[in-house]
Amino acid sequence: MAREYRMYIDGEWSDAADGGFYDDFNPFTGEVFARVASGKRADAARAVAAAAAAFPAWSRTLPSERRRLFLKAGDILEQKRDEVMAILAEETGCASGFATFQASFTPGLLREAASQVHQSAGEILPSDLPDAFNMTLRQPVGVVAGIGPWNAPLILSLRAICMPIAYGNTAVLKPSTESSVAGGVLIAEVFHQAGFPKGVLNVVTNGPGRSGEIGDEFIENPVVRRISMTGSSAVGRQLAEKAGRHLKRVALELGGQNPMIILADADIDHAVSAAVFGAFLHQGQICMSTRRILIERPAAARFTEQFVKRAAGLKVGDPRDPETVIGPIINRGQLEDIQKSVAGAVRDGARILCGGRAEGPCYLPTVVAGARPGTPFSREETFGPVVSIIEVDDVEQAIAVANETPYGLSASVITRDFNRGLSIAERIESGIVHINDQTVHDEPQIPFGGIKDSGWGRFGGRAGLEEFTELRWISMQRVPRRYPF
Repeated sequence: MAREYRMYIDGEWSDAADGGFYDDFNPFTGEVFARVASGKRADAARAVAAAAAAFPAWSRTLPSERRRLFLKAGDILEQKRDEVMAILAEETGCASGFATFQASFTPGLLREAASQVHQSAGEILPSDLPDAFNMTLRQPVGVVAGIGPWNAPLILSLRAICMPIAYGNTAVLKPSTESSVAGGVLIAEVFHQAGFPKGVLNVVTNGPGRSGEIGDEFIENPVVRRISMTGSSAVGRQLAEKAGRHLKRVALELGGQNPMIILADADIDHAVSAAVFGAFLHQGQICMSTRRILIERPAAARFTEQFVKRAAGLKVGDPRDPETVIGPIINRGQLEDIQKSVAGAVRDGARILCGGRAEGPCYLPTVVAGARPGTPFSREETFGPVVSIIEVDDVEQAIAVANETPYGLSASVITRDFNRGLSIAERIESGIVHINDQTVHDEPQIPFGGIKDSGWGRFGGRAGLEEFTELRWISMQRVPRRYPF
């Protein structure tokens, strides 16, 4: 029988207000992985109230105590490595490579949060008034709501709340319906075991069709001062529009149509390995996944032959098998979206070089050539193990094609000439560009985020200060001012 998981509110494991649960399915087997509390708007309101009540004491907690708790949480999460990897495989279809990355990255994320507790520093500013003293302070904003996605749930849900909490805020986390355990309950267990005070972190889970009402509570409840979300650009736009009506600031990390530019002078063997990893890690279900390979014509034939051979040879199937690279797509609806996207590309004149079909709940690693610029396939994100190869005449054309989509999250350039690579990187419209690497990379201390339809705001390291603290100006007159009237 599937295990039941409850929400975490005010330091207690809690049922939904109406006692409801929903089935959380294993995407590979189709079996019920867990039964999870199906929270409603009233549960979200209760969690926000608990966070608000905890804020005054937590915001005054000594930084050294916050650091101690985060370091302890990092150790606990590291000790749970095997459990974490098993949950990621069972709940999200995560193969061992990406499960290992999530299990390794997140303890470091908690330790980076520990390092940030002393960083909320202000400064002394000069004044043009005589005998005046100016200073700025950074203070926590209050309650932060985090909304996590299903594709990298442990990393992205934890990222939504750990830096805000480190700066003295309290938080309410809503994980995806598809990953409530890995992206919510597991994190609450770690914080609870580490000894964080009640109400500092609250986790509200919800069943299918209930995400909107919980999001509306976050937006409309005046106690919530910031919202942090990772998800699709469509959902991010809706959230931002609603939040704007309440003058509520949001940090958004959204989709990407991420290009890899390969110059004719590139080490082709390295380029192939980088592209295979960037395109097919976690079956392409990563916002940073390499979606388009833009390659100069002199190198195209050799690269394409090797790349297609490598892609076609990747093992597809059970994510619990350590040899598997391509596991299941998260659900049937997402699988159908991938099929429609590839079919549309073919209708618009593209050719499938390998893959192009589903195999049970999995979609085979797919390489497409000849996708026409300006078509939906070339401009929009296909969230799966699908990548297109586009031959270009020169660097100028590569840059133009790279920038023609509405997205701007991650990009990469492969070349033996570092100076040339840097010059290209400066012209690509993307929040992130990697030279001589692929597009999928993150580190806890790095300011991560995109531009254009890929979102706004930055996550990671000191960048979180801008998002999750208030900058305040305080002035003092050493002697009374003289006023003109």
